[in-house]
Amino acid sequence: MTAVVRFYDPEGARYGMPTYPWRFAPEGLATRRQLRARDLRPGGQPVAGQVMWRSRRNRGGVRVAYLYRLERALPVRPMTPGKWAALTKALAARRICPGCGLDRGYTIPTSLGECVTCHDGHALAA
Repeated sequence: MTAVVRFYDPEGARYGMPTYPWRFAPEGLATRRQLRARDLRPGGQPVAGQVMWRSRRNRGGVRVAYLYRLERALPVRPMTPGKWAALTKALAARRICPGCGLDRGYTIPTSLGECVTCHDGHALAA
């Protein structure tokens, strides 16, 4: 069974909601990313359907993206000065190494937990 036939369920009998294969969603429905590209947001509306496709990244082998109605989408809320300040502070905190306390000018890798210089120093000492 091909993916197009497997995931094509516009009445929602098989999956509980209207389901479409990748790139087969009807006009008037969009994913969150597609809404954001148009400077829109779902705005509290319920999910109108879903797009399903096979993926090797996911363990189950199937990925899902929910669809929302374009006519019910609302404009994205603008950033306030307080939100900009909070975002700037949060991004600055991600650049400070917990080991040496210096602002490294790049985001500290979570896989290392410290800047590359500190990590290499600990690796050489061990």
